[in-house]
Amino acid sequence: MSIPPLRGRATGERVILGLSIFVMLLSVLLILLVLMHKGKGGGLSDMFGGGITSSLGGSSVVERNLDRMTVVLAVTWIVATVVLGLLINRGM
Repeated sequence: MSIPPLRGRATGERVILGLSIFVMLLSVLLILLVLMHKGKGGGLSDMFGGGITSSLGGSSVVERNLDRMTVVLAVTWIVATVVLGLLINRGM
């Protein structure tokens, strides 16, 4: 007895569920990254070396990398959210 391949509505619902979980995980990670940014009065990034000021007056390497990770994660979150919305509206 063989297992029938996944097709139709069940597969679409699994894709939507998986993408929803992925968007939720990205949301939590994005919140954590934003909270780690240095604000006007410091921030959680000080714990990881982000509070070290450079002699050039620019931001530290840690702060720049944190900025890059936040931007990449935000773009990924936006794309995943748009794809999820399109899948839900399509009725997959």
